[in-house]
Amino acid sequence: MRILVCIKQVPGTTQVEIDEKTGTLRRDGVAAKMNPFDLYALETAMRVKAAAGPDSEVTVLTMGPPQCEQVVREAFMMGADKGAILSDRAFGGADVLATSYTLSQGARKTGPYDLVVCGKQTTDGDTAQVGAELAEWLGIPHVTNVKSVDDVAADHIDLTVDLPDCEVAQRIPFPFLMTVEKGIFEPRLPSYKLRCATEGREILWLALADMPDKDPRHYGLNGSPTQVKRIFPPELRVERIALGGDDKKKAAALADLLEERKFLR
Repeated sequence: MRILVCIKQVPGTTQVEIDEKTGTLRRDGVAAKMNPFDLYALETAMRVKAAAGPDSEVTVLTMGPPQCEQVVREAFMMGADKGAILSDRAFGGADVLATSYTLSQGARKTGPYDLVVCGKQTTDGDTAQVGAELAEWLGIPHVTNVKSVDDVAADHIDLTVDLPDCEVAQRIPFPFLMTVEKGIFEPRLPSYKLRCATEGREILWLALADMPDKDPRHYGLNGSPTQVKRIFPPELRVERIALGGDDKKKAAALADLLEERKFLR
């Protein structure tokens, strides 16, 4: 079985500057990490691989600047077999549609795959749209909000899906894409032994010229129908009030303050 996991490098802090002209995050010089939801996707893929048999393999695919190699190396330390990076200035500034299309081109270039696994969402965008759109571009079924993998067979997987009002058991034949919920499995820690073993492992780097579709109008800002009119970071305001006196006076002053600001009625 061939399994693809889409991963992403995201800022490791919420204090990220925003380019007000392009409406995109300024990632240069910002500490980064693997998207937390992708850790659950990678662990799910590793569990499915173990259940499917020794001939199965897990490939990770990411899109971003050269420094995103870090998360691919981290995936190797967690058991991934292969890695590919989509990196080209033409891919920069992509919205969810252009991102999913670029990933689909990368999947077509490195695939085909029996199963594609994505995290529910990313912590920098929080749209939870890329997984479903990627499946549409690939022309395969998809299932979202997967809570558990119940059985892995040669031609299908039995899943439990978490819906707003209930849980549903589904049997999905290959090939298909699924996005997994946080907590579906406990992600394993990176292995130092695997770090040493995979230190020189080759990573496939792909640019626009390597894509099946080489039309630059379909990628990055050019391929993004979503236009950000204005974006800005929220103003951080911290107000401190010191209340004096004994405990009784402090409590009375606090009650008066809360009532004045209409937190109490």
